[in-house]
Amino acid sequence: MTKLTLDRILQSQGFGTRKWCRSLIADGEIRIGGQVITDYRTSFDPTGLEFELFDEVWRYREHVYIALNKPANFECSRKPSHHPGVLTLLSEQCSWRDVQPVGRLDHDTTGLLLMSDDGAFIHAQSSPKRHVPKVYLATTQEPVTDELVAQLLAGVQLHDEPEPLMALVCKKVAENQCEIVLEQGKYHQVKRMLAAAGNHCAALQRVAVGNLTLAELGLEEGEWCYLEEHHLALLVPRVD
Repeated sequence: MTKLTLDRILQSQGFGTRKWCRSLIADGEIRIGGQVITDYRTSFDPTGLEFELFDEVWRYREHVYIALNKPANFECSRKPSHHPGVLTLLSEQCSWRDVQPVGRLDHDTTGLLLMSDDGAFIHAQSSPKRHVPKVYLATTQEPVTDELVAQLLAGVQLHDEPEPLMALVCKKVAENQCEIVLEQGKYHQVKRMLAAAGNHCAALQRVAVGNLTLAELGLEEGEWCYLEEHHLALLVPRVD
């Protein structure tokens, strides 16, 4: 990769404006390889570059890929209207990098939400042509019956859809809980499908995207982490 000056590297990583990054460098706040760098014009190959700032070690990331365990009552919007936005749960560096949610979860839906500053990644993961399944754990008001499971697998008709929508997988996991796997991401889809099948969704959690599971990431509600290459490799169609 082409070498970049240190101020450009810091700006690209979300540490503020070029002017602010230059002031950090001039104040001796940056160490690379244990050495304080005070000249912002010093160039580095950013690939794999690690640097110390604010008593933390940072690694250069051309793009960031993030998993958030979304709590309830947060909106997946850059301009939230009734609840705080999910971006407020991330670091300031993520805001400077223009990180955005990959698709949306309803404000009262919890669980795995992907976020990134990579437009191509966001588009690919949001595209229905990718057929990446999303796995949901639905808590229902009424008990989950064999008939309910059969209906969701066979397909239910929603009033604004031309064809019935069906779950790829649906299985009962508790008296009032079922796991539902969908490829689509239509508006309130799980809730509307359960309603069309004669039940009511009392709570909803997304527990996996492709083969990437919330359990594997070990995130508590409100926590987030960077996704590494081995995580991104799991964002593929699930094989049961």
